[in-house]
Amino acid sequence: MPDQLNKQEIAMLREELEMLMAERGSLLKVVGAAAVLMANTDGRDLPAEAAEAAEMLSRLVNALPEESLKEALDSVHAGLSAA
Repeated sequence: MPDQLNKQEIAMLREELEMLMAERGSLLKVVGAAAVLMANTDGRDLPAEAAEAAEMLSRLVNALPEESLKEALDSVHAGLSAA
């Protein structure tokens, strides 16, 4: 019986891990697209309300560890030179 519980727990953890990895992939794509957008946007051309949001987005993207940002850009097939 304990062996069966272990197998069930392992299966549940595996499913959870797969779900989290899929979610991470989606979030990397969002961050990658946001980074490319920020790299190609001139904040002076934005309305004040949008400029404030763009500034916050820019700070958050810039605060990411370099490896995470690289993964995000790779996920949208962009190079570091694009950011």
